[in-house]
Amino acid sequence: MDAPKSLQEAILFFADPDNCIAYMKAQRWPDGIVVCPTCGRNDVAWLAKQRKWQCKSAHTKRQFSAKVGTIFEDSPIPLDKWLMAGWMLANCKNGISSYELARDIQVSQKSAWFMLHRLRVAMIEKGGKLGGSGPVEIDETFVGGKMKNVHKSKRKPIAYQGGKQMAVVLGMLERGGKVRAGVIESRQRHSIQPPVHANVEMGSEIITDELPTYQFVAQDRYLHEVINHVEGYVRDHVHTNGIENFWALLKRGLGGTYISVEPVHLDAYVTEQVYRYNNRKDMNDAGRFSKLLSQVAGKRLTYAELTGKEAGTAVS
Repeated sequence: MDAPKSLQEAILFFADPDNCIAYMKAQRWPDGIVVCPTCGRNDVAWLAKQRKWQCKSAHTKRQFSAKVGTIFEDSPIPLDKWLMAGWMLANCKNGISSYELARDIQVSQKSAWFMLHRLRVAMIEKGGKLGGSGPVEIDETFVGGKMKNVHKSKRKPIAYQGGKQMAVVLGMLERGGKVRAGVIESRQRHSIQPPVHANVEMGSEIITDELPTYQFVAQDRYLHEVINHVEGYVRDHVHTNGIENFWALLKRGLGGTYISVEPVHLDAYVTEQVYRYNNRKDMNDAGRFSKLLSQVAGKRLTYAELTGKEAGTAVS
């Protein structure tokens, strides 16, 4: 059977453990040469009965599976369930909740929640700066409880600078290209300027709304265009409708699928939506899943890290 192209085909294909391993091998080692994750030796032996490889050098952890050195490492959950979880997360437009995943692949809700967060770590992508092929739209949005749902006696004016009431997410979208987004501390210059410098090529055209914070854009040798939403939403090519569309997709997932997201984990949910958005046009379901599998190596997330029980802050 050929590699799956739909969810139905994926269910049948990954029901065979050998297919799971072969697919993982093809994504992790595209040249077909399996490398020992401990010493780097590339002439390892295949142990068919155990479905593992064995390094010919004498050291600890000589035997290793396709999971070792990836986000799947040390997980007792079979690879077929991991792959189905990855397929659904990569291709469900509004995401998939841990409760739904738990029912679909027959694991506990706690395990499903942990699986999804580990897969989101694999979705993190790094690339060049934006602005090479078109203007970059920059905007910020707020994520948090709606004041209309708060009892009248407890309602307070929302401080639209972020903080305890609302989380702030900054987004940068290159027209015809990719989007970058992440949680920031506030709408002040000290929070917005560093991400802009890190992600947008100097000299690029940047389009923003009328927020006074963006005055630094022109000062920092960018070409700055401003659309005042009091006067209108489009002026020739000047608008922020592209990044606003991304916010709509993000909030549809957060409000409709995940319902309530802890602020410490919000960045992970933003990363998930960024991955699907950036791979929506030139890839089908199989392509998005294949790319996700190619990024699982060299990344780890333990439950203690995720829940903040280890030193440092929890991974978002």
